[in-house]
Amino acid sequence: MTATFGAYGGRYVPETLIPALDELSAAWESLRSDAGFRLELDELLANYAGRPTPLTRAARFAPDKRVYLKREDLLHTGAHKINNALGQAVVARRLGKRRIIAETGAGQHGVATATVCAHFGLECIVYMGSEDMRRQAPNVERMRLLGAEMRPVEFGTRTLKEATSEAIRDWIANVETDVLPDRLVCRPGAVPGARA
Repeated sequence: MTATFGAYGGRYVPETLIPALDELSAAWESLRSDAGFRLELDELLANYAGRPTPLTRAARFAPDKRVYLKREDLLHTGAHKINNALGQAVVARRLGKRRIIAETGAGQHGVATATVCAHFGLECIVYMGSEDMRRQAPNVERMRLLGAEMRPVEFGTRTLKEATSEAIRDWIANVETDVLPDRLVCRPGAVPGARA
């Protein structure tokens, strides 16, 4: 597998993360054709997350058109974030990782990650800017109730940007034992083809 996305892409990351990204790339190459992996993930998506979600016609929104809403809000945790969190947890478990690091702004990604970690008995660390924590207190409480260790970020704007930086710093320090979910908003294309 190439480490770039076409002629202009690439992995622009701290050098200490290259082995971890290579490990994830190799795992993805192996797992993407592993029937057991696909079966496990499909079962979790159907029976734990609640996939597939229905399409609902929005007749009042556009009475003379056929407009449908994909009801991702009906998934466990109320958003599509659970899909990726489940996939990442299954990959992490297959790699023998027991600690998942996440960052979140509004809290939905953190809630999904905390939910999946609770399901699998994985340690969950969530970085969140203290300003976002104040604004999103209900989601912070949900993450705590699910067993996540919340790590407020108190520098800069105290929002997602700084939480992302702290999550990457944590991963660099614990690269042998941890996984940082691929959803990370500023993360480079770590595993080319994984989203294909």
